Amino acid sequence: MSVRKLKPITPGQRFRVVNGFDTITTDKPEKSLLAPKKRTGGRNNQGRMTTRNIGGGHKQKYRIIDFKRDKDDIPATVKTIEYDPNRTAFIALVSYTDGEKRYVIAQNGLKVGQIIISGSGVAPEIGNAMPLSEIPLGTTISCIELRPGQGAVMARSAGSFAQLMAREGKYATVKLPSGETRLILLTCKATIGVVSNSDHQLLVSGKAGRSRWLGRRPRTRAVVMNPVDHPMGGGEGKSSGGHPRSRNGIPAKGFKTRSKTKASNKYIIERRKK
Repeated sequence: MSVRKLKPITPGQRFRVVNGFDTITTDKPEKSLLAPKKRTGGRNNQGRMTTRNIGGGHKQKYRIIDFKRDKDDIPATVKTIEYDPNRTAFIALVSYTDGEKRYVIAQNGLKVGQIIISGSGVAPEIGNAMPLSEIPLGTTISCIELRPGQGAVMARSAGSFAQLMAREGKYATVKLPSGETRLILLTCKATIGVVSNSDHQLLVSGKAGRSRWLGRRPRTRAVVMNPVDHPMGGGEGKSSGGHPRSRNGIPAKGFKTRSKTKASNKYIIERRKK
């Protein structure tokens, strides 16, 4: 993993920091694992804008990722490490011994030619997926399921990881990237290792146009709006804007919005840090 700071030959490149892409091995994706990706521009099926600040951007194809890792006990060889425009992490193209190819989220240290495997009774090595019941305590894990067979839903973005803290009964105690400590069923799968592209947090876009290429439109600050548009709008000159709150009037900065009767509250041992 490395980053490059560009020479300031244009104003947009003066502060720009780009990924070195030294772990990427090809720029040609596997055609059989591509799917079309339609842009919404933030509009719903009636054509009405339901999400602001979305629109434009470069055309992208979706890469079909295997989050379930349900092809158990069949070894797979890592063919390539690739860039994916739909996520911050890199992805790996793996080829199973029966000829099937799949994309998986790449972990830090995953190399071309490496053999990975998923299932019960496999070694706890980088890239292998296995149930939480068989992973050694204290291991760094990622791509974690919340329900058995659901597929990975947690710790999937660049550089993220969780830690397996303890096991008791039919639950494992896992410390998540947010700082939350939570119980997860032992039959849920997780992948060994830290998600790749951990230098993603060091990147600097350099100019507003790069956000437009990614499909992000400008976001208007609440305090510069009129009172009809936002609770924090209005006032003469530079008004403070009142208490920070959302467009719907829900307070921010410390106001708890989580339901006290939510079913999953009993699985959360320690809430995430503020």
